Amino acid sequence: MFIGREKELALLQQDYIGKAVMVYGKRRVGKTTLIQKALKSSSYRTVYFECLKGTMQDNISGFVQELVRAKILPVPLNFGTLQDVFAYLNALPEKIVVVIDEYPYLKAMNDSATVDSIFQNIIDNRLVNIELILSGSHIGMMKDTLQEKNALYGRFAVTIKLNELNYLEAAKFYPDKPPYDKAAHYAVFGGSPFVNQALQPAATIRENIISTILNPMSAVYLYANQLLLLDYSVKINAERIFSVIGNGKKRYTEIEDKLDVKKTGNLSKQMKSLIDLEIVARNSPINKIGDNKKSTFEINDNLLRFYFTFIYKNASALQVLGAEAFYDEYIAPALTDFISRRFEGICRDYFSLQVRSGKMKGVRNIGSYYYDDPAHRKNGEFDVALEFADGYEIYEAKYYAQPMTLDEIHREVRQVEGIKELTVKQIGFIAINGFVEREEPYFYLDGNNIFANE
Repeated sequence: MFIGREKELALLQQDYIGKAVMVYGKRRVGKTTLIQKALKSSSYRTVYFECLKGTMQDNISGFVQELVRAKILPVPLNFGTLQDVFAYLNALPEKIVVVIDEYPYLKAMNDSATVDSIFQNIIDNRLVNIELILSGSHIGMMKDTLQEKNALYGRFAVTIKLNELNYLEAAKFYPDKPPYDKAAHYAVFGGSPFVNQALQPAATIRENIISTILNPMSAVYLYANQLLLLDYSVKINAERIFSVIGNGKKRYTEIEDKLDVKKTGNLSKQMKSLIDLEIVARNSPINKIGDNKKSTFEINDNLLRFYFTFIYKNASALQVLGAEAFYDEYIAPALTDFISRRFEGICRDYFSLQVRSGKMKGVRNIGSYYYDDPAHRKNGEFDVALEFADGYEIYEAKYYAQPMTLDEIHREVRQVEGIKELTVKQIGFIAINGFVEREEPYFYLDGNNIFANE
């Protein structure tokens, strides 16, 4: 099933003969599927080669074999360099699209700067009759390729960064579920097309978790256990950091204390690496941008976040109990709270989509809002805040199994109105299962609004 990606597909379907294109994004986000979909409508011969974790000569040999398989070469020929291969292809009478996938593999096993210089030479001199598409999953390496210091800087006609599907697009994999269940599935499984294709649309959240994430034979289980960690160096200490964050330690000092790394000074570098790889996100309240004390860190992938919250530390128990008993004991009691926190993100994404589509005007920023309440000796955050030039719209997000009551609404209103430094333009409520009653002048959104396709 091919879902979303309309803009990216339209870009890739254009004619780039004589030019180079870059497509990058994390593993299993749908890069290869997108490229293949785009090339189906191409009138040119195409060849797809996934780089090997080997020497340059290994890759040249593998590339030549693919050219033979694609019947672009009649027989395997001996080439000394990649430049020689592209020079030969460029001299052919027909136009060709060449896809080089997992480009970082080639860089990792050979001198990185030399590999980039080789492709700079190819792009500059050997693409008259060729369209070159470079693709890769290692976010850090691919982003480095775009930097001014890199030999490939400015060499790409188009650069496409492919992200996970948003919550609306992911919900198309389970279209008949009510909003409450759609939010649950997105909170757990995220927006990877690969992961969502493994789900049973009619199954419950419990059934889908048991059949995929808790099933050692499932491709999703292997993905969560292995594939997401392949690009993270042991030096980064990724697994320990993920485990700490997954178990509720969100602030830098908390992570530092739990890992006992204050004396080493390495955590800052490790966190920067994970942020650069876009697997960890640093979040600050909308009114405290840059305030380290108010910033928190999150695993920037729903499935990986779920894995390190529930499974990683309890892996031995999963082996002993089996999937169903493990779910009932370790996951079920805390699952609603886990989903509730992810639902806040869905609500912020809802407003982001409204802004990007032009349905909302004047929004400067979207996030949470940190408040101090000296009268009640407490502080906290409002779930969703929209910043305008003249103040804020504040929304509370509730993932309740039952409709939200007026008493609950009034309690939240008192909390917002009690923050004296906050200029409030609008108070609103987002309840996945709606409201018992609605009262002016507040703004209301329910699950049907959030998951509306228009």
